[in-house]
Amino acid sequence: MFKVVDRKELAPIEFEILVEAPLIAKKARAGQFVILRIDEAGERIPLTIVDTDPEAGLVRLIFQVIGKSTAQLATIMAGDSLSDIVGPLGKPTDIENYGTVMLVGGGVGIAALFPIVKALKQAGNRVITILGAKNESLLILHEECAKYSDELILMTDDGSLGQKGLVTQAMEEVFQRETINMAWSIGPSIMMKFCNLTAEKYNVPIFVSLNPIMIDGTGMCGGCRVTIAGKTKFACVDGPEFLGAEVDWDEFINRMKQYHVEEEIANEAYEKQVKSNG
Repeated sequence: MFKVVDRKELAPIEFEILVEAPLIAKKARAGQFVILRIDEAGERIPLTIVDTDPEAGLVRLIFQVIGKSTAQLATIMAGDSLSDIVGPLGKPTDIENYGTVMLVGGGVGIAALFPIVKALKQAGNRVITILGAKNESLLILHEECAKYSDELILMTDDGSLGQKGLVTQAMEEVFQRETINMAWSIGPSIMMKFCNLTAEKYNVPIFVSLNPIMIDGTGMCGGCRVTIAGKTKFACVDGPEFLGAEVDWDEFINRMKQYHVEEEIANEAYEKQVKSNG
């Protein structure tokens, strides 16, 4: 059993929990994730490791309520316990001093972006972070990202915080004024697709973190298969990070639509907004 020592509501349908998991806390690196079960009959829920406290043995996780299992997880309070947690899983982000880096996060994907922002800054990079959400209430962790960013740009669809518009608009502005050596994008699949297209215009490599359906987390079930550079890969063991230019975006987005009606609605809305912005 893994004890939950703290629980917070960060935004509507977005929650944070701190879990006692000493071994994971000692081993985890930026970009990796865990799979947990609430109880023995529960589904396996993959969640990115947002942060760790190795000395206290704590792992920080953030999730969005999108179905039955995450709705049940949102009812867990401090003092309750989770049945099991497996991790750290996946390949960690390749952290080094690249020079000037750009990190772009959208929605709950900001939770997965934050540990990379932190690690890249600690490695000596000049860090430019761009965060986006529908509105101010959904723009999480921007104050924490600011601590590890040389420049922080906030974008909201309605202009309630930062600038009004899409993260790709902010990317264009940054690319046009300075040289970026490496970039990352984590968020809705349609956002990552357009972030990749924007980075390609300026010949900047950009990594994305893919979140297909995962079951076992060890590459055995094949549920998280994605096509990368024409070859089948498994996000749980070969990723979750891949070069955006190598992802078969049409295939990935179509597969995600099969499982999330909200994903399809978001994709259509994002593409409409991109076209309206030229």
